[in-house]
Amino acid sequence: MTTAESSASPSGKSITEHELEQTGRTPVVFVHGLWLLPSSWDRWAALFEEHGYVALTPGWPDDPETVEEAVEHLEVFAGKSIGQVADHFETIIGGLDQKPAIIGHSFGGLLTQILAGRGLAVASVAIDPAPFRGVLPLPISALKSGFPVLGNPANRERAVPLTYDQFRYAFANAVSEAEAKDLYEQFAVPTPGKPLFQAAVANLNPWTEAKVDTKNPDRGPLLIISGEKDHTIPWAIANASFQQQQDNPGVTEITEMKGRGHALTIDSGWREVADTALDFVKRFTANRR
Repeated sequence: MTTAESSASPSGKSITEHELEQTGRTPVVFVHGLWLLPSSWDRWAALFEEHGYVALTPGWPDDPETVEEAVEHLEVFAGKSIGQVADHFETIIGGLDQKPAIIGHSFGGLLTQILAGRGLAVASVAIDPAPFRGVLPLPISALKSGFPVLGNPANRERAVPLTYDQFRYAFANAVSEAEAKDLYEQFAVPTPGKPLFQAAVANLNPWTEAKVDTKNPDRGPLLIISGEKDHTIPWAIANASFQQQQDNPGVTEITEMKGRGHALTIDSGWREVADTALDFVKRFTANRR
């Protein structure tokens, strides 16, 4: 299992071993979203390490290490909340010897903003980030993407897999049928239902865990990346998150990746997105590596 004590890097080393080897290099913490595992970041982590960073890909609490294990033991995903996962990552970051850059996708993008809002990031990149309290747009495509979970209230405490057709619509609508099937087999795992329910009612619940401190001056620079064809987190949601984040005195930017869907971090065009994130992180860590 991937835990705070043994979160694997691309080389298979734990965070503790990585810390011993940092020698001043800036760490980059990658945060995956729903229906994916830390392995979805393997190519990104290798790229960032090639550019002098220490790449860390910790999982959510009790994440299985492989897709095969996840399919066999889907019960381990059930019941995880946004607050629980955010606190888990804060504990991991607290064990590092310097502030990391944080990069997250989908619900990992929401978690990235939560962690940055706690003052834990030297810079952060939120890719197709899930909405937080104050983000109001709710496009039909986002509702359809979330329906496999939100369509049944009992799913709040369950782990929920996607069928191929559901994955094709929510993640892989902007790639070929053949690539979509490959991505589904290679990456798709069950997901906890609770975070989706938390985000869905965030604007009705003043005590929601799906909230971000957008005004903290220690938030650090933030880039939001949006996929033009994303069904799950369309531009309207990503841009509304950007508008909320402009309350911050720090650098806040947004960019749209043309022709890209929600699978933009794992599909065949991943490198363009990774280079965009890498260039942004480099701007604010050049003197730390």
